[in-house]
Amino acid sequence: MINYENSIVQEDLMFLISSEVDFKELKNTTILVTGATGMLASYCCFLLFYLNETQNYGINIILLARKEEKLKKVYGDLLNKAEVILQDVCMPIAYAGKIDYIIHAAGAASPYFIKNDPVGIIRANTEGTRNVLELSRNTQNCKVVFLSTREIYGEVEGVDKISEENMGVLDPLDARSCYPESKRLAEALLKAYATQFTISFNTLRIAHSYGPGMQIDHDGRVMSDFIKDAVNQRDIVLKSTGEMERAFCYISDAVSAIFKVLILGENRTAYNIANELEPVTVKELAAKILVLTGSEKAIEFDLPTDKSGYTTYKRIPLDTTRVEKLGWKPQVSLDIGLSKTINSFHE
Repeated sequence: MINYENSIVQEDLMFLISSEVDFKELKNTTILVTGATGMLASYCCFLLFYLNETQNYGINIILLARKEEKLKKVYGDLLNKAEVILQDVCMPIAYAGKIDYIIHAAGAASPYFIKNDPVGIIRANTEGTRNVLELSRNTQNCKVVFLSTREIYGEVEGVDKISEENMGVLDPLDARSCYPESKRLAEALLKAYATQFTISFNTLRIAHSYGPGMQIDHDGRVMSDFIKDAVNQRDIVLKSTGEMERAFCYISDAVSAIFKVLILGENRTAYNIANELEPVTVKELAAKILVLTGSEKAIEFDLPTDKSGYTTYKRIPLDTTRVEKLGWKPQVSLDIGLSKTINSFHE
């Protein structure tokens, strides 16, 4: 499990504070992060701790998570420098003080949980989002930034790039739809609370983020599975023919986009977050990981008969023009991001 002291994490944090994000806007604010032990959420929190440590920003950091043991593994002594709310996001959230921002990142996304806990996925995105919005109402309508997914678009036809206004088809009876359909409903809740209670929000439709802290056990996504095989010096096993194309966004790029939108995002607006510069097939990704690790292992195929939990839509790139207008663009190449991710598991 990756923690704050990891050298790759520290390298990324140093890079982030030198990026074109005006973090000064966060001085002396209070920021609550749900799902605080997740990959993107923990990096957001690490950045807040780093700003306090190196820039004396005085940010009051509130970590909301279910499991105390996991919080301790991820944050260690940093827990003494934050407030902790130990609970499921599906329960009402009580906090008496003022909050300026909520980064709502709680909820599972992997094929493993789609198969084994689809109800939990739906509850985190619906009940959890409602509880976050009720908390915002009770704390002077603080801004909510919701970590959504590109999967809400479903199957889109007739476009070369998917903008925030495009919306495709989802089959609610598809086993995988528990994830994107509940994300869609969460976005509808954000809009409803904005309309009825003047809540401020942004939703970030993030595509294929990866990096240190990613879950590689019991996950099922190609990047996680391939990294797990590589760090354990095993053959890389593909659960498909490997012809499907993906584009991956390294975690520091995703986090810089999150904070760009948190600080500068137009109210009640969605933003696509993706690195579309280096699309790669699944098979090419596996081969690249083998080269980067210097492995003499092979690529094997194990095509499952049960494909529930996996998306089968043809990939259409996301249009990231809207977030680029805020001054964001991806900085980390796929090769560098993969090397960082792999190396982070060896410390």
